[in-house]
Amino acid sequence: MLDAALKSQLKSYLERVTQPFEIIASLDQREASSELLGLLQDIAAMSDKIILKTDGQAERRPSFALNRVGSDMKLSFAAIPLGHEFTSLVLALLWVGGHPPKVEPEVLEQIRSLDGDYSFEVYMSLSCHNCPDVVQALSLMAVQNPRIQTVIIDGGLFQDEVNAREVMAVPSIYLNGQVFGSGRMTVEEIVAKLDSSTAGKDAAKLSAKEAFDVLVVGGGPAGAAAAVYAARKGIRTGIAAERFGGQVNDTLAIENYISVLETDGPKFAMGLEAHVKAYGVDVMNLQRGDSLVPAAEPGGLVEIKMANGGSLKSKTVILSTGARWRNVNVPGEQQYKNKGVAYCPHCDGPLFKGKRVAVIGGGNSGVEAAIDLAGLVAHVTLIEYGEALRADAVLVSKLKSLPNVSIHTQAQTTELTGDGHKLNGLSYTDRATGEARHIELDGVFVQIGLVPNTEWLKGVVELSKHGEIVVDAKGQTSVPGVFAAGDATTVPYKQIIIAAGDGAKSALSAFDYLMRQPAL
Repeated sequence: MLDAALKSQLKSYLERVTQPFEIIASLDQREASSELLGLLQDIAAMSDKIILKTDGQAERRPSFALNRVGSDMKLSFAAIPLGHEFTSLVLALLWVGGHPPKVEPEVLEQIRSLDGDYSFEVYMSLSCHNCPDVVQALSLMAVQNPRIQTVIIDGGLFQDEVNAREVMAVPSIYLNGQVFGSGRMTVEEIVAKLDSSTAGKDAAKLSAKEAFDVLVVGGGPAGAAAAVYAARKGIRTGIAAERFGGQVNDTLAIENYISVLETDGPKFAMGLEAHVKAYGVDVMNLQRGDSLVPAAEPGGLVEIKMANGGSLKSKTVILSTGARWRNVNVPGEQQYKNKGVAYCPHCDGPLFKGKRVAVIGGGNSGVEAAIDLAGLVAHVTLIEYGEALRADAVLVSKLKSLPNVSIHTQAQTTELTGDGHKLNGLSYTDRATGEARHIELDGVFVQIGLVPNTEWLKGVVELSKHGEIVVDAKGQTSVPGVFAAGDATTVPYKQIIIAAGDGAKSALSAFDYLMRQPAL
């Protein structure tokens, strides 16, 4: 089941197992059960502390449960966790086998202290790069707290169940049979959602912090670079990020970051955070800015009020809040979000296998999405508002060569339709003729660019007509001591490498600003 390289890698990891545990497999006659059994036999053969049993009675088959001998853990996988989930499998084996997780002690204590019985089910796909965070978080919680039960379910393996529950986006999390959340979530986010007292504690901790020399708001490539460059100057640096890595987390392949031949978004985002932490930067995750209060006098402190009620103060601030997927803003989009309307073809594409879908957007993102989906679904319709596709010529040529793709240009999407429960089609106007048309569909993937995360700065910092933060050549905004970098600004060409350089520049500018203040 595993190739020689993966076997060698896994065997070295399993040498860290200190406590014996059981793998209990529940199998049937399907080919997938044979594949799972082969994988579990490979794993069991690598450690004398692993006991494989094949007499499991779980309702979902194939599946397997993990349980430390002498304990009552409730962690199981209704999946063959390879692909993007291989790391999740390795971590689950290590944690059940007694190897300590690399998680802050206070987070582990929060998990153990949760009061209640929680039964989680998480639907994922093996091609989803957003899913491992959720799978690993809920696996960890089941290992740490016996009152938490977690079942990881491969939607592609249990298609009937996915259809019955109308799961049309992954990861999708159910708690005690009810929808709990959808999309990427960290263990801290999940615990905070379960423990209502977390927000108040976090707010108090933030407000009690000493003022920074440089405070970075946003943890994407621009924010990470700014934090590293500031910290290297030996000044007190903090970074507050809602989600470290930002949009990079939603990028499947990165092949144009100079000196890095090829990587993926989640791995790149982990590298950003690790680099920042290596310089002793105060990293504050799950924090979203709510308002900015300029310094009352030259050389004074800028205050950032956070969404959880806390606040941070700093001599200089670097805004690197990035951008998010742009909505079509037509009737039906919000109603059928995650019920047929999706934004990540790599994550949710497998859920539409053999079905008919559309992609809205004819730029590189839209055309790449259509090409990827064409290999999974029955048919792809690409909808582009303009007179021609805007993607690179090589991508357009590839798209047009595919037999199961239709392209409609000069098409204005007017509505995403549904039956009240899930999406069933798309209506558009042919801009050349004025004719109204409708396409019956099972899914729509929106790929029409990004919108900057700057709404909270309106009326304080100068913004362009597109909502971007207006900056000069040094990254200075209209507010003294406040700088900005990356996709949230007017700097052209929204690319990772440009954002990183922009962040470095803003940090150097902030340091120069500090050096010129009379107080220093």
